[in-house]
Amino acid sequence: MCRELFSGFGADPREAIDAVFEAEQHDPVVLRNVTFYSVCEHHLLPFFGQAHMAYIPNGKIAGLSKLARALECACRRLQVQERLTAQLADAIVAALDPKGVAVELEAEHLCMSMRGVQKPGSRMVTTAVRGSFHNSPVDRQGLLALLRSK
Repeated sequence: MCRELFSGFGADPREAIDAVFEAEQHDPVVLRNVTFYSVCEHHLLPFFGQAHMAYIPNGKIAGLSKLARALECACRRLQVQERLTAQLADAIVAALDPKGVAVELEAEHLCMSMRGVQKPGSRMVTTAVRGSFHNSPVDRQGLLALLRSK
């Protein structure tokens, strides 16, 4: 069980995005509602939720499952959600060199739900924005809105 849960130690999420294709696509690519599970490095309890990813291609696109594999790789280690969000965004940047990237994770942490303040159902949301969206609040908000649209 531990070998499976922590199989991300020593693995690089960037290497999981290994199916990259040339493309003239310039419109946003959005992958939403990817379920993930990880283990909090502070409390050794699980946290789980949904990941949403978007990028603006710059001549390259990724095989769809490869984004989910990069997430899985980063999840399979003792982790904090803030770092996990950043690692996933950085992996997409490294593999695709896109014009912009946005990643949002929304997760429930059992360290808050079943112990301590005991507030089940509480969810933490973290975002990481890279590239042209990092410094432009208007574009940033537009891309984050894409992540949240139903």
